[in-house]
Amino acid sequence: MRKIIVSEFYTLDGLMSDPEDKMEWVLGSFNEEMGKYESDLYDSADTLLLGRTTYKIFEGYWPTAASNPATSEGDIEMAHKMNKITKIVFSHSMEGVTWENSKLLKEINPEEIVKMKRKEGKNILVIGSASIVQQLTNLGLIDEYHLLLHPIVLGSGKPLFKDIKQKQNLKLLEAKTFKNGVVMLRYAPKK
Repeated sequence: MRKIIVSEFYTLDGLMSDPEDKMEWVLGSFNEEMGKYESDLYDSADTLLLGRTTYKIFEGYWPTAASNPATSEGDIEMAHKMNKITKIVFSHSMEGVTWENSKLLKEINPEEIVKMKRKEGKNILVIGSASIVQQLTNLGLIDEYHLLLHPIVLGSGKPLFKDIKQKQNLKLLEAKTFKNGVVMLRYAPKK
């Protein structure tokens, strides 16, 4: 069965972005090791679940990144992966999607997500998209959380685990420290 894997850049104070949904603090510390982690993660998946905000941020960069002369080699490689992967966007307010391999759904249907997990294929990723993470967590549909903990305190911003309905007991599967001080913590829900 395919796994739903949440991968998030995360701060010491439990935030995934600043109040304007910006993440310059990630760019300042992003290194080759983190790039390899991201590349390997996307190689293990064929579907990406996104909320409106993250979709709009990604759509503003990845579709044209490979053809932009200012784009780094690593981002060119990632752009090809991002454009190829199936993207399912959950939004009540969007009218449509134009980025290749994207599909718009108005809401999360738990039965459809379970069917998706049972289909042949690679893993399903959730990147960013706090509202999607929260809904899938509350539905018990997430198989792994990959939290890339950055040594920074923002003070205010968007929390990842807001509005979680019940306690989530997790077991640590892996902890890896990157040379830049970021720690990747990989957890699975305790069953």
